[in-house]
Amino acid sequence: MKTLNVVSYALGAMALGAAAISAQAADIAAGKALVEKGGCVACHGKDLNAPISPDYPKLAGQHPDYLYHALLAYQTSGNPIVGRTNAIMAGQVNSNPAVTTKEGKPRPFTRGELQDIAAYIGSIKGDLVLKK
Repeated sequence: MKTLNVVSYALGAMALGAAAISAQAADIAAGKALVEKGGCVACHGKDLNAPISPDYPKLAGQHPDYLYHALLAYQTSGNPIVGRTNAIMAGQVNSNPAVTTKEGKPRPFTRGELQDIAAYIGSIKGDLVLKK
């Protein structure tokens, strides 16, 4: 029975891992365009490496998978289990300036667009300290 449980957990983990892999490869150029239109530099500074306040993180060079999941979590703010609570970032990820709805309102970024943004930001050289 113990072997069956281990196999079940392993299969479940593989299924979750496969679901997390995107069907679309991230597009760095598209991510750059989205970051520029989104005005990310207004808070995160030049090259996303010089925040205007010590409260804001340096983003350049951060791991793309971390950035993607953080951005996705801002879209689900209000849910303390999986969401992040920051009104500014929630507004940003739920308001794509490049695309509007029929009513003329910006629509939220898609998961693919968030992956593109994360890939671009991860590709920028920054002075983020990863190891000491």
